[in-house]
Parts: sequence; structure tokens; C-alpha cells
Amino acid sequence: METQTTGSSWRWSLRDVIFLALVGIAFGLIYWLMDWVYQLSGALLGAVGLKALNDEVTLGPWMMAAPLASLLLRRVGAGLIGELLAATGEMLLGSSFGASNLLSGLVQGIGSELGFALTGYRNWQLGLWLSTLTGTVVTFAWSLIVAGYSHYQPGLLVLLFVVRFASIFLFAGVLVKAIVALLAKSQLFKL
Repeated sequence: METQTTGSSWRWSLRDVIFLALVGIAFGLIYWLMDWVYQLSGALLGAVGLKALNDEVTLGPWMMAAPLASLLLRRVGAGLIGELLAATGEMLLGSSFGASNLLSGLVQGIGSELGFALTGYRNWQLGLWLSTLTGTVVTFAWSLIVAGYSHYQPGLLVLLFVVRFASIFLFAGVLVKAIVALLAKSQLFKL
């Protein structure tokens, strides 16, 4: 599988736009289903006194649209737009988070996009792994500001960061890479 871009990452075709819309629609449905998983896992973790970990454990699946769009399209901004489209789809399907989905999608999309930007949009495989780290850092910083994480003890903050990174690495890194490999084998996409 090719890991380096040979063409322009700035030029978008109609095919790219249509495909990005399809990624957004598919992940809008997946993210909407994740609302139910989030509620269930929150109840289960709360029953054993670990409710604080619910956001961290479930964030990885909610960050898959951006790196998948970036890897498949290999275009500047594909991750950010893909994540925003998925968040919009989730909201329109009636997510319990309402319009805050859009803000979450923006923050998550920026976090993921940064990883690919750090490579200059030249090494998409390295960008994928960097996006798991930048996605974790950006979303965690956001949680420090808006979710009250700044009031937590340092030990708990470290635990939350590590669990969040593990979730994002597994779902938005390892699983996305596996999906792209399967699509490449199917020859539906020329990667």
C-alpha cells in the first residue's frame, strides 16, 4: 500500500466530494448508534464506580470518520470535513447530545487533521498514527476547559488521558487502518 502522496492533496474532484458525503452519512448513523452504547456503558461503569472513564472509553469510535476520510481521500481538510459531516448526521438523526455534536465534531476533526498536517500531508500512514495522538491531546484539552477536568487530581487526569489515548489508538488508528486495508484489497479504491 502506498503511504506517500504523489499528486496534489489540495485538488478535490466530484468523486472525492461524493465519497466524503458517503463517509459522513455512514458515520452519522454509526455515531448515532454510539449514543446508545454511551448510555449503556455509562450505566455499567457507574455501577462499579468507574463512570468517570465512560467518555474516555467511548471516544475512540466517535473519532473514526476523520482519519478514515483522510486516508481514503488523501486530501487536505478531508478529516475535518468528514468528522463534521458525521457529527451533523448524528445530530440530525436525533442524538441526545443535540447541537453540541457539531462542536464536538469540530474539535475532534481538528485534532485528527493535525496529525496529517504535521506530515505536510505527505505520509498518510504516519499521519494516521500522529492523528491518534493529536486527537487525544486536542480533545483532552477541550475536556479540561469545558468538562471540568481541570478540577481532577493529577493521578486521575493521567489515567483519563491514557484510557482516552488507548481508545482513540484502537478505534481511530488500528481499526481504521484495518478498514482501509480491506477496502484496498477489495479494489474498490485505488490507494
